[in-house]
Amino acid sequence: MQKCLNDLNKNIDQFKKAIRSFPEKPGIYQFFDKNQKIIYIGKAKNIKKRVSSYFYKESSISGKVKILVKKIRDIKFIVVDTEIDALLLENNLIKKYKPRYNVLLKDDKTYPWICIKNEDFPRIFSTRNLIHDGSDYFGPYASGRMMKTVLELISQLYPIRNCKHKLSPQNIKSKKFKVCLEYHLDNCKGPCEGLQSKEDYDKSINEIKEIIKGNINSVKFQLKKFMFNYAKNYEFEKAQIVKEKVELLEKYQSKSIVVNSKINNVDVFSIITNEDLSYSNFLKVIDGAVIQSHTIEIRRKLDETPKELLEIAITEFRQRFKSNSEEIIIPFAIDYELSDTKITIPQRGDKKHLLDLSLRNAKYFKLNKEKQQSLVDPERHSKRILEQMRKDLRMKELPHHIECFDNSNIQGDYPVAAMVVFKNTKPAKSEYRHYNIKTVEGANDFASMEEVIFRRYHRLLKEEKELPQLIVIDGGKGQLSSALKSLEKLDLRGKITIIGIAKKLEEIYFPDDSIPLYIDKKSESLKIIQQLRDEAHRFGITHFRKKIEKGTIKSVLTEIDGIGFSTTQKLLIKFRSVANIKKASLNEIEEVIGKAKAKIVFEFFVTERL
Repeated sequence: MQKCLNDLNKNIDQFKKAIRSFPEKPGIYQFFDKNQKIIYIGKAKNIKKRVSSYFYKESSISGKVKILVKKIRDIKFIVVDTEIDALLLENNLIKKYKPRYNVLLKDDKTYPWICIKNEDFPRIFSTRNLIHDGSDYFGPYASGRMMKTVLELISQLYPIRNCKHKLSPQNIKSKKFKVCLEYHLDNCKGPCEGLQSKEDYDKSINEIKEIIKGNINSVKFQLKKFMFNYAKNYEFEKAQIVKEKVELLEKYQSKSIVVNSKINNVDVFSIITNEDLSYSNFLKVIDGAVIQSHTIEIRRKLDETPKELLEIAITEFRQRFKSNSEEIIIPFAIDYELSDTKITIPQRGDKKHLLDLSLRNAKYFKLNKEKQQSLVDPERHSKRILEQMRKDLRMKELPHHIECFDNSNIQGDYPVAAMVVFKNTKPAKSEYRHYNIKTVEGANDFASMEEVIFRRYHRLLKEEKELPQLIVIDGGKGQLSSALKSLEKLDLRGKITIIGIAKKLEEIYFPDDSIPLYIDKKSESLKIIQQLRDEAHRFGITHFRKKIEKGTIKSVLTEIDGIGFSTTQKLLIKFRSVANIKKASLNEIEEVIGKAKAKIVFEFFVTERL
């Protein structure tokens, strides 16, 4: 062991000496392990400064990075002209070598592309396989419907061949092919027999490319010029055909306009980050229309910041989609500049709406992935949620077993309590319990909670049954303190994590801490805690209903003429006591039992007060 440490220190000292000669230029650096395999590739504005940070700032780097540093046996670098070149080179090398400690970019599936084939009289079709034969590929399309709509529009506007004949000049000249049914249906102009010139066909292909790219306005402008020229020369049939094409384009364009049409040739990027996974969305906007949307999953390997992950995503998207947009819209500042490209961080207006739209797409992608995981691998899904809860609630172990308690009293008396159990984030209904309070008189929530907690865990200890890792108390500091008293009596304090949740602001309270924890409202941890609390409340209400049905609880309400058992039940469930019903307004009572019966109840208590 000591020899390994000595070897490691020796390597680090050697690297420190070697780094002194590294250039202070932009570029990429590569870390190799003992087998001369690349384990990490990074980019840098200043290679010397960036690489030295791994060895001279050991106290400030994370545990994951320290593990990486221990495995480095060699370092190489490549100098480039600009930061952008460094980003592109880094991206390409990561794809080629797939180093163990670099982030992984992952699509949900292989998305389709529109292909314009590299051949005489090109065909246009959808494909999932990119072949490097000089053909033009447009996409990928995350929405198959969007791609189908584009292809349908093209087929309506332009009669393009769909046969697989090799339409070389020699074959056409030798009359090798004959026109098919598509020609007679006006879906093709018969280039196979030389009935359509290559120039005319290529003109259509060029217009189609513009439409696919989203440059619909330029195509419309050209078509309108043709339409007016035909009309000027009294060729009204041709003018009508072109007019119908313009109308089709306008109809298609109107469906995809989302913002100001002056926003042209803009890329929008957003990112949401979790502990290990992040999701980045890309939108392509031309003439105010979103013509492309794509989301990727980024798996973090070290402690990359959201800024670093966004830079990786931007480079990947722009390279993948061959984007040369004049402006990019992003949620926060990044550390490099794009030549001839404006960077915008909008705070309001149409561009902010676009950024919000991109963010929603990233969130939907994330939710869809999580739903798929929960269906395919429910154990992995629940473990991920439990791991998040463990971190959010500062626990030492995963809360596989959670119990939640809710106290209530009925009509200001009859104190009862309910306990629900969740195992691996799912309700274990067979283990739910109701409690009738035995030692507390009247409505004393604190004393009731103390009794229930003692009874529950005294029994579990006595029967040597499994204890939960987490106890959730529906209430604030008061109820939590009462529960703690019972845990202390049973010598369980500190052995089980216990929290209280206050209803109004969803505040999480910990023992001996007056400052509550506010978990992100969208956090899965808070959702599970809320689900526990709501389930305990629901289960308590069912106990309440049963007591009413059995006649255990009598009420002055049943003595009112015209008010029966069902109406009494609804009022007590809503207001919890006759005292609260007396205080309620007529409108509040109407919302529960309707106008007619509410009037009877309200007037009864008004008369009683008189």
